[in-house]
Amino acid sequence: MAAIDPLPDHLTYDAFLGGKIRVLQPKAGFRSGVDAVLLAASVPAKPDETILELGCGVGVAGLCLHARVDRVTLTGVEIQPDYAALAEKNAASLSARMTIVASDLRSLPHDLRQQQFTHVMMNPPYFDRSQGSAAPNVGRDLALAGDTPLTDWLEVGLKRLAPKGTLTIIQHITRLPEVLGGLEGRLGSLILQPIAGRPGMAPGLFLLQGRHSGRAPFQMNVPLVMHEGAKHTADAESYTTQIQGILRDGAALPLSD
Repeated sequence: MAAIDPLPDHLTYDAFLGGKIRVLQPKAGFRSGVDAVLLAASVPAKPDETILELGCGVGVAGLCLHARVDRVTLTGVEIQPDYAALAEKNAASLSARMTIVASDLRSLPHDLRQQQFTHVMMNPPYFDRSQGSAAPNVGRDLALAGDTPLTDWLEVGLKRLAPKGTLTIIQHITRLPEVLGGLEGRLGSLILQPIAGRPGMAPGLFLLQGRHSGRAPFQMNVPLVMHEGAKHTADAESYTTQIQGILRDGAALPLSD
Protein backbone atom coordinates (compact mmCIF):
# COMPACT_ATOMS: atom_id res chain seq x y z
CA MET A 1 0.00 0.00 0.00
CA ALA A 2 1.41 3.39 -0.92
CA ALA A 3 1.57 5.91 1.89
CA ILE A 4 -1.61 7.92 2.23
CA ASP A 5 -0.98 11.66 2.20
CA PRO A 6 -2.52 13.44 3.88
CA LEU A 7 -3.66 10.82 6.40
CA PRO A 8 -7.01 11.73 8.01
CA ASP A 9 -6.63 12.76 11.65
CA HIS A 10 -8.86 9.95 12.90
CA LEU A 11 -6.83 7.17 11.24
CA THR A 12 -3.38 5.62 11.61
CA TYR A 13 -1.37 3.67 9.09
CA ASP A 14 0.16 0.59 10.73
CA ALA A 15 2.57 -2.15 9.70
CA PHE A 16 2.23 -5.86 10.45
CA LEU A 17 4.46 -8.83 9.67
CA GLY A 18 7.56 -6.68 9.59
CA GLY A 19 5.99 -4.33 7.07
CA LYS A 20 4.69 -7.01 4.69
CA ILE A 21 1.24 -5.55 5.14
CA ARG A 22 0.13 -2.04 6.08
CA VAL A 23 -3.37 -1.13 7.10
CA LEU A 24 -5.54 1.81 8.00
CA GLN A 25 -7.01 1.69 11.51
CA PRO A 26 -9.08 4.08 13.64
CA LYS A 27 -6.87 6.07 15.97
CA ALA A 28 -9.37 6.12 18.83
CA GLY A 29 -11.39 2.93 18.31
CA PHE A 30 -10.51 -0.73 18.58
CA ARG A 31 -7.08 -1.43 17.11
CA SER A 32 -5.96 -4.83 15.88
CA GLY A 33 -2.71 -6.15 17.27
CA VAL A 34 -0.90 -9.31 18.29
CA ASP A 35 -4.06 -11.39 18.81
CA ALA A 36 -5.10 -11.04 15.17
CA VAL A 37 -1.65 -12.11 13.97
CA LEU A 38 -1.61 -15.17 16.25
CA LEU A 39 -5.09 -16.16 15.09
CA ALA A 40 -4.10 -15.96 11.42
CA ALA A 41 -0.86 -17.88 12.04
CA SER A 42 -2.73 -20.78 13.65
CA VAL A 43 -5.21 -21.44 10.81
CA PRO A 44 -3.98 -24.47 8.81
CA ALA A 45 -5.01 -23.05 5.45
CA LYS A 46 -3.62 -24.24 2.13
CA PRO A 47 -3.58 -22.60 -1.30
CA ASP A 48 -6.98 -22.26 -3.00
CA GLU A 49 -8.96 -22.85 0.22
CA THR A 50 -11.68 -20.54 1.52
CA ILE A 51 -11.68 -18.72 4.85
CA LEU A 52 -14.47 -16.94 6.70
CA GLU A 53 -13.61 -14.49 9.48
CA LEU A 54 -16.39 -13.39 11.80
CA GLY A 55 -15.76 -9.94 13.25
CA CYS A 56 -12.93 -9.04 10.89
CA GLY A 57 -12.45 -5.44 12.02
CA VAL A 58 -10.19 -3.68 9.52
CA GLY A 59 -9.09 -7.01 8.06
CA VAL A 60 -5.73 -7.59 9.79
CA ALA A 61 -6.09 -11.32 10.52
CA GLY A 62 -7.33 -12.12 7.03
CA LEU A 63 -4.59 -10.08 5.40
CA CYS A 64 -1.92 -11.76 7.55
CA LEU A 65 -3.25 -15.13 6.40
CA HIS A 66 -3.31 -13.91 2.81
CA ALA A 67 0.36 -12.91 3.13
CA ARG A 68 1.32 -16.40 4.38
CA VAL A 69 -0.76 -18.65 2.10
CA ASP A 70 -1.05 -18.23 -1.66
CA ARG A 71 -4.39 -17.98 -3.45
CA VAL A 72 -6.67 -18.17 -0.44
CA THR A 73 -10.11 -16.62 -0.83
CA LEU A 74 -11.27 -14.67 2.21
CA THR A 75 -14.63 -13.40 3.40
CA GLY A 76 -14.81 -11.06 6.37
CA VAL A 77 -17.96 -10.15 8.30
CA GLU A 78 -17.93 -6.90 10.29
CA ILE A 79 -20.86 -5.27 12.07
CA GLN A 80 -19.42 -1.74 12.17
CA PRO A 81 -19.72 -0.07 8.73
CA ASP A 82 -16.72 2.23 9.19
CA TYR A 83 -14.47 -0.70 10.10
CA ALA A 84 -15.85 -2.72 7.19
CA ALA A 85 -15.08 0.16 4.82
CA LEU A 86 -11.49 0.30 6.06
CA ALA A 87 -11.19 -3.47 5.64
CA GLU A 88 -12.27 -3.12 2.01
CA LYS A 89 -9.66 -0.41 1.41
CA ASN A 90 -6.94 -2.43 3.11
CA ALA A 91 -7.78 -5.56 1.12
CA ALA A 92 -7.87 -3.66 -2.16
CA SER A 93 -4.52 -2.00 -1.47
CA LEU A 94 -2.91 -5.44 -1.06
CA SER A 95 -4.77 -7.03 -4.00
CA ALA A 96 -6.18 -9.62 -1.61
CA ARG A 97 -8.98 -11.94 -2.69
CA MET A 98 -11.11 -10.73 0.17
CA THR A 99 -14.80 -9.87 0.27
CA ILE A 100 -16.07 -7.76 3.17
CA VAL A 101 -19.67 -8.10 4.32
CA ALA A 102 -20.98 -5.32 6.56
CA SER A 103 -23.49 -7.23 8.64
CA ASP A 104 -24.49 -8.44 12.06
CA LEU A 105 -23.32 -12.05 12.13
CA ARG A 106 -26.76 -13.04 13.45
CA SER A 107 -28.44 -11.81 10.25
CA LEU A 108 -26.05 -12.66 7.45
CA PRO A 109 -27.10 -12.02 3.84
CA HIS A 110 -28.87 -14.91 2.15
CA ASP A 111 -26.06 -15.71 -0.29
CA LEU A 112 -23.51 -15.94 2.51
CA ARG A 113 -25.79 -18.28 4.45
CA GLN A 114 -25.65 -20.64 1.47
CA GLN A 115 -21.86 -20.87 1.54
CA GLN A 116 -19.51 -23.15 3.43
CA PHE A 117 -15.85 -22.50 4.08
CA THR A 118 -12.75 -24.63 4.53
CA HIS A 119 -11.78 -22.63 7.59
CA VAL A 120 -13.64 -20.31 9.94
CA MET A 121 -11.73 -18.03 12.30
CA MET A 122 -12.88 -15.56 14.91
CA ASN A 123 -11.64 -13.22 17.61
CA PRO A 124 -14.87 -12.43 19.49
CA PRO A 125 -15.05 -9.76 22.19
CA TYR A 126 -13.23 -10.97 25.29
CA PHE A 127 -15.58 -9.55 27.87
CA ASP A 128 -19.17 -10.30 28.80
CA ARG A 129 -21.36 -7.22 28.31
CA SER A 130 -23.27 -8.13 31.49
CA GLN A 131 -20.07 -7.66 33.47
CA GLY A 132 -18.52 -4.21 33.94
CA SER A 133 -19.18 -0.88 32.27
CA ALA A 134 -18.97 0.10 28.62
CA ALA A 135 -15.86 1.64 27.07
CA PRO A 136 -16.31 5.34 26.15
CA ASN A 137 -15.51 4.75 22.46
CA VAL A 138 -18.39 2.92 20.74
CA GLY A 139 -16.19 1.06 18.28
CA ARG A 140 -13.83 -0.10 20.97
CA ASP A 141 -16.69 -1.14 23.23
CA LEU A 142 -18.31 -3.28 20.53
CA ALA A 143 -14.99 -4.99 19.84
CA LEU A 144 -14.19 -5.59 23.52
CA ALA A 145 -17.63 -6.67 24.71
CA GLY A 146 -20.37 -6.17 22.12
CA ASP A 147 -23.93 -7.37 22.53
CA THR A 148 -23.71 -10.70 20.67
CA PRO A 149 -23.43 -13.72 22.99
CA LEU A 150 -20.33 -15.86 22.48
CA THR A 151 -22.60 -18.85 21.84
CA ASP A 152 -24.01 -17.04 18.78
CA TRP A 153 -20.52 -16.52 17.37
CA LEU A 154 -19.83 -20.24 17.71
CA GLU A 155 -23.21 -21.24 16.28
CA VAL A 156 -22.78 -19.11 13.17
CA GLY A 157 -19.22 -20.33 12.67
CA LEU A 158 -20.24 -23.96 12.94
CA LYS A 159 -23.05 -23.52 10.41
CA ARG A 160 -20.68 -22.05 7.83
CA LEU A 161 -18.00 -24.72 8.26
CA ALA A 162 -17.50 -27.21 5.42
CA PRO A 163 -17.07 -30.94 6.10
CA LYS A 164 -13.56 -31.66 7.44
CA GLY A 165 -12.99 -27.90 7.81
CA THR A 166 -11.52 -26.22 10.87
CA LEU A 167 -12.83 -23.58 13.23
CA THR A 168 -10.27 -21.53 15.16
CA ILE A 169 -10.98 -19.04 17.94
CA ILE A 170 -8.77 -16.84 20.11
CA GLN A 171 -10.30 -15.79 23.39
CA HIS A 172 -9.70 -14.77 27.01
CA ILE A 173 -8.94 -17.71 29.29
CA THR A 174 -11.91 -16.97 31.55
CA ARG A 175 -14.26 -17.86 28.67
CA LEU A 176 -12.78 -21.28 28.03
CA PRO A 177 -15.60 -23.18 29.78
CA GLU A 178 -18.17 -21.27 27.73
CA VAL A 179 -16.37 -22.01 24.45
CA LEU A 180 -15.93 -25.71 25.25
CA GLY A 181 -19.58 -25.94 26.24
CA GLY A 182 -20.68 -24.30 23.00
CA LEU A 183 -18.63 -26.74 20.92
CA GLU A 184 -19.36 -29.93 22.85
CA GLY A 185 -20.67 -32.59 20.51
CA ARG A 186 -20.49 -30.16 17.57
CA LEU A 187 -16.79 -30.17 16.70
CA GLY A 188 -14.11 -32.84 17.03
CA SER A 189 -10.32 -33.13 17.23
CA LEU A 190 -10.17 -30.15 19.60
CA ILE A 191 -6.74 -28.65 20.25
CA LEU A 192 -6.29 -26.16 23.10
CA GLN A 193 -3.31 -23.81 22.97
CA PRO A 194 -2.94 -21.75 26.17
CA ILE A 195 -1.06 -18.45 25.77
CA ALA A 196 0.99 -17.04 28.64
CA GLY A 197 2.67 -13.66 28.82
CA ARG A 198 5.89 -14.92 30.43
CA PRO A 199 7.45 -18.12 31.75
CA GLY A 200 5.74 -19.25 34.93
CA MET A 201 2.70 -17.02 34.40
CA ALA A 202 -0.80 -18.43 34.18
CA PRO A 203 -2.23 -18.27 30.64
CA GLY A 204 -4.33 -15.20 29.93
CA LEU A 205 -5.55 -16.18 26.46
CA PHE A 206 -6.09 -19.35 24.48
CA LEU A 207 -6.44 -20.55 20.94
CA LEU A 208 -8.88 -23.40 20.35
CA GLN A 209 -9.16 -25.25 17.09
CA GLY A 210 -11.47 -28.07 16.08
CA ARG A 211 -12.37 -29.97 12.96
CA HIS A 212 -15.76 -30.74 11.45
CA SER A 213 -16.33 -34.50 11.93
CA GLY A 214 -12.93 -34.79 13.60
CA ARG A 215 -12.30 -37.93 15.64
CA ALA A 216 -8.91 -37.32 17.24
CA PRO A 217 -8.85 -37.11 21.07
CA PHE A 218 -8.75 -33.75 22.82
CA GLN A 219 -5.25 -32.27 22.87
CA MET A 220 -3.89 -29.56 25.18
CA ASN A 221 -0.54 -28.08 24.24
CA VAL A 222 2.05 -26.65 26.59
CA PRO A 223 1.53 -22.88 26.97
CA LEU A 224 2.81 -20.65 24.22
CA VAL A 225 5.01 -18.08 25.98
CA MET A 226 5.03 -14.60 24.48
CA HIS A 227 7.97 -12.92 26.23
CA GLU A 228 11.37 -13.94 27.54
CA GLY A 229 12.19 -13.45 31.21
CA ALA A 230 10.06 -13.49 34.32
CA LYS A 231 9.30 -9.77 34.12
CA HIS A 232 9.69 -6.73 31.90
CA THR A 233 13.06 -5.15 32.73
CA ALA A 234 13.86 -2.84 29.81
CA ASP A 235 12.14 -0.42 27.47
CA ALA A 236 12.43 -2.82 24.54
CA GLU A 237 10.62 -5.76 23.00
CA SER A 238 11.17 -9.09 24.71
CA TYR A 239 9.28 -11.48 22.45
CA THR A 240 10.55 -15.05 22.28
CA THR A 241 12.22 -16.19 19.06
CA GLN A 242 9.09 -18.13 18.06
CA ILE A 243 6.80 -15.14 18.61
CA GLN A 244 9.15 -12.83 16.74
CA GLY A 245 8.99 -15.22 13.78
CA ILE A 246 5.20 -15.10 13.82
CA LEU A 247 4.86 -11.34 14.30
CA ARG A 248 7.72 -10.16 12.10
CA ASP A 249 8.18 -12.86 9.48
CA GLY A 250 4.66 -14.24 9.14
CA ALA A 251 5.62 -17.72 10.35
CA ALA A 252 2.88 -20.27 10.93
CA LEU A 253 1.75 -21.40 14.38
CA PRO A 254 0.65 -25.01 13.80
CA LEU A 255 -1.41 -26.26 16.74
CA SER A 256 -1.37 -29.96 15.85
CA ASP A 257 1.66 -32.22 16.18
